[in-house]
Amino acid sequence: MKLIKYISVILLILVTSIGTAQVKFEAKVSKKSLGVNERLRIDFEMNQDGDNFNPPDFAGFTVVGGPNQSVSNSWINGVRSYKKTYSYFLAPKGRGTFTVKQASITIDGETYKTLPLKIQVTEAVDKPKDPNDPSYIASENIHLVAEVSKGDPYLNEAITVVYKLYVSPNTGVSNWRPIDNPRFNDFWSQNIEMKTQKIQNGSYKGEEYRYVVLQKVVLYPQKTGKLNIEPLSLDITVQVPTNRRDIFGSRLMTSVNKTVSAGNRTITVKPLPEKGKPADFSGAVGDFNFNVFTSKQVLDASESLQAKVEVTGKGNLKLFNLPKISLPSSLEVYEPEHEENVSTNLSGMQGRISDTYTVVPQFKGKYPIPSISFSYFDLETETYKRLSSQEIIINVMEGPTNGDTFAGNIASNGNKQAVVLNSDQFKFIKTKTDFISKTESNFFQSTPFWTLLLTPFLLIPLAIVIRKKKATRDADVYGNRIRKADKLAKKYLGHAKKALGNKEAFYIALEKALHNYLKAKLHIETGDLSKDIIKNLLKERGVKPDVIHDFESLLENCELARYTPITVVTMKEDYEKAAKTISLIDKQAR
Repeated sequence: MKLIKYISVILLILVTSIGTAQVKFEAKVSKKSLGVNERLRIDFEMNQDGDNFNPPDFAGFTVVGGPNQSVSNSWINGVRSYKKTYSYFLAPKGRGTFTVKQASITIDGETYKTLPLKIQVTEAVDKPKDPNDPSYIASENIHLVAEVSKGDPYLNEAITVVYKLYVSPNTGVSNWRPIDNPRFNDFWSQNIEMKTQKIQNGSYKGEEYRYVVLQKVVLYPQKTGKLNIEPLSLDITVQVPTNRRDIFGSRLMTSVNKTVSAGNRTITVKPLPEKGKPADFSGAVGDFNFNVFTSKQVLDASESLQAKVEVTGKGNLKLFNLPKISLPSSLEVYEPEHEENVSTNLSGMQGRISDTYTVVPQFKGKYPIPSISFSYFDLETETYKRLSSQEIIINVMEGPTNGDTFAGNIASNGNKQAVVLNSDQFKFIKTKTDFISKTESNFFQSTPFWTLLLTPFLLIPLAIVIRKKKATRDADVYGNRIRKADKLAKKYLGHAKKALGNKEAFYIALEKALHNYLKAKLHIETGDLSKDIIKNLLKERGVKPDVIHDFESLLENCELARYTPITVVTMKEDYEKAAKTISLIDKQAR
């Protein structure tokens, strides 16, 4: 029995030694999903002591604490347990999915590495209260607030969002930096420039606070329904008072890194009423004046004048199209020049926009510019209003006379004459024909016979040449890629034309066409399509600056199309501009 007992003890020792000999080195995190305002703890644990510990670079995070080292030794039932830990405390730099890469250490001459860990960082979350935590003390004295001017605006009605940082009197802030700026999806947005940040006195939830305005944004909602305004998040260094005092009795302060968030805000956007909506309504919302005028009304033929269509006032001036003027066909009219003189402040856009047409009369006479109208939705009365221009008469004093018009007037004012029919009016139609049929006596010796016989043999060399050219073409991988991209550009431009009237489909197809054309023309891949590279390559190829500018503006229109209202007229203009710009680049590029 004693022998069996000794053998059991020896086997137990061997098993224990084998178990303890296995090296473990692993990374553990406090959580795999956290808010941008939370902290992450990561521990690198090993069951044997090692050397040359190398932590990962923690991309996407800021190390706010560590490395802290701890060692524990314990004996349980005669079994030794050893654990050494390196701990880090991390603060995320922004939202997204990040990977904590491998850490490494050397144990008994062997290098061991941890497995990579994926961490998901979401928007700011509510954190549990802990009165003993300095971070909680800071959170009670620091507040970031987003003040929204109106929670239920109309579509295309301006609202403002003002971000204020409130700080209690017994707390200090040394610096801050944004870690998550809001993306105003479904809004047209404009930041209001702030030259200085002035500290002001105010109140927060009935208590006295100091505050500073960090950011002001004007938003024009582009969709109806419930829209989300994402939060602004800041990383702030806060000076928090402690219970300790210096030799003079003043309370000592300690620095705490704190992430604060303004929180999500939801607004309900009302659609514009259908009752009373004019058929020519183009989306103007605000308070406007409308005018049409010309630079002159009396001139000679071949002289030019400017006809201007202008809207002034307050509202979404950059988000609608002006009405078009209608002119007689005998007046030569050039494409209008659009001009904007608009400023944006906390009350929204205000100023004027205009389209200026250059008109050149060709003939002598009087030509009317008919009255045109402009409609908009008035926010004060919540009704639609229509403004109409006065009819303008253009008097061309000197110049040639429009012969067609003159002849047409005589024809319309003269007497009608009867049409006399001749008796031989159908004489040109033949009623008798001579049909002659010729047959070849011997087909096998005729010309058609020899032609049909020899043609296949003559086509064999031609087929060989065509086949060789096809093989050469198939081997030209680079050339085939260029030709394929060129075909795709034409294909997508055709898709864009078919999608006229469907804003999203049209601009997606137009953007693909422009990108594929550049790939074919400039020999670049999709990943290289940055604005600077495009501009430099086109400039090197000798393309004129105005053509380059037109191409860049087309790409910008494709990007902004999701956030701005677009009419069919604008889509047609962008399509024609794209076709013209591509043609000019083909002609100018070397």
